[in-house]
Amino acid sequence: MKNTLKITLFSVWFLAACGGKENQGVKKVDVLPKVQENGSKIVFPTTTSMSFFATETLGSSSLNDEVTAPAKVSATVVSSQEGASQNIILFENSDLATNYTSLLQHLQNIRQKATIIQQKKTVIARKNVEVKRFEDLLKNGAGTGKDVANAQVDLLSAETELAIVQNDLANEKTAIIEHETKLKTGGFNPEALRNAPAGKAFIICDIPENQISKIKEGGNCTLQFTAFPNEKFTGKIEDVADVIDESTRMVKLRVSLNNPNQKLKAGMFATVSFGVSEGAHINVNKNALVTVQGKTYVFVKNDANTFDRREVSVGNQIGDRIIIFSGLTNGESIAIKGVMQLKGLSFGY
Repeated sequence: MKNTLKITLFSVWFLAACGGKENQGVKKVDVLPKVQENGSKIVFPTTTSMSFFATETLGSSSLNDEVTAPAKVSATVVSSQEGASQNIILFENSDLATNYTSLLQHLQNIRQKATIIQQKKTVIARKNVEVKRFEDLLKNGAGTGKDVANAQVDLLSAETELAIVQNDLANEKTAIIEHETKLKTGGFNPEALRNAPAGKAFIICDIPENQISKIKEGGNCTLQFTAFPNEKFTGKIEDVADVIDESTRMVKLRVSLNNPNQKLKAGMFATVSFGVSEGAHINVNKNALVTVQGKTYVFVKNDANTFDRREVSVGNQIGDRIIIFSGLTNGESIAIKGVMQLKGLSFGY
């Protein structure tokens, strides 16, 4: 197989050397490449044969790309017509709506129970004083044992009532954790919902796990809605969810958008577009890479007549460029055309 590749390359280089002119004399030269060091070095006898291969010189540069994801208006915020202090959240998902309503009720219960607990503690403090007072009276012969016993019973009753309310408070807090977990799984921050002003819309989209590091919270993004195909909206990336879907390896991204006229309705479909940057890294054309037995290689032009096979560690692909984490340095030249022929010579197939 390797001989067949050499013959094929010979034919290409031979025609190139002859310039396609049949009437020219042909010098008898050795134009077959030499494969050395177990295929890691390929030496060509002439610079003419090297002209078949195009190369590029490496340098670090920032790679930027635009990522798009399908999305949906998952909630809108409207003011209460009854003048309530808490704005109304209209959810597209009825389960989330139930969880949010229950969360608000449990928070209200906690505030009430916290007030009751403080009142019970005040009562207990007063009962403690009464017990001590009756004990002093009994000690000085001015009171009875029954008075002391009654005061102690009252104290015990107050302490029992406090323990019941404290237990209820603990149950309320457990319920809150449950509802907050469900809201977060849906891509929402419970506190952000409670503080959301009227006239805001929340858009949820799913992005791949490997894109998380590229998303910058607080950055802007562009949205286009199916209902308004000729309009583009600017949203703010508020949060990347804390939970990754185990089966799809997707994570929810929450975007907020001003919606003062309630133009956007919960349940509307959209497409979110946001730019991502990989920062400054060495990167190569995707055509420069070959993969053999799970390892990735490039061919580095070592001098005018030599290519060295080099194993590299690669990162994400942005467009037709692939990030190189290790194996190459700035200023080196690598093959980007004729790479499959070099692969055949290097590995023998």
